[in-house]
Amino acid sequence: MKHDLPAVGYVRLPQILNIFPVSKSAWREGCRSGVFPKPVKLGPRTTAWRVEDIRALMERINTASIAYD
Repeated sequence: MKHDLPAVGYVRLPQILNIFPVSKSAWREGCRSGVFPKPVKLGPRTTAWRVEDIRALMERINTASIAYD
């Protein structure tokens, strides 16, 4: 599956939800509980996630799914 993630930088929630099929509230709860990466506040009304953290999550999920195959 191809994802249009930049090599470095930040991604916003709509891009993340295109990769991970969860609701906004489920994603935010996962961030609070430590299942998903913590967000970074870029401004008073701007929240984003580091691309490196999202890629690490994708790798962790991929590795876990391979272990169960």
